[in-house]
Amino acid sequence: MDHRIYQTPPLIVPPTKKSQSPKQSTVSFKDVLQEQNQLKISKHATERMHERNISINDKQWELIQDKMQEAKDKGVTDSLVVLNDATLVVSTSNNTVVTAMDRHEFSSKIFTNINGTILIQD
Repeated sequence: MDHRIYQTPPLIVPPTKKSQSPKQSTVSFKDVLQEQNQLKISKHATERMHERNISINDKQWELIQDKMQEAKDKGVTDSLVVLNDATLVVSTSNNTVVTAMDRHEFSSKIFTNINGTILIQD
């Protein structure tokens, strides 16, 4: 067995072609932050809202989003949002509506894994 140490030649990597003019991002931090705080509706919630004919207007969505932020500020991570005609289970930690049901279904359900409730009356 040969115990000598041999030096290996350095690895030469050919230079890559650089783009002619790198584009600077025009998106500001404020825009990115605002996008992250936007209310999202999960695919599951979208399907449930469609199946159950639940419609929520823009004013209500804005109110829901505001109340979710208030709940998040108070340490609530998963919440039940009770509206006049519908009930939503939301995750305030990632601003997502998880599921939705109409008011008739609400009366016969048990909600688990929530640590807050938001009541909204129109």
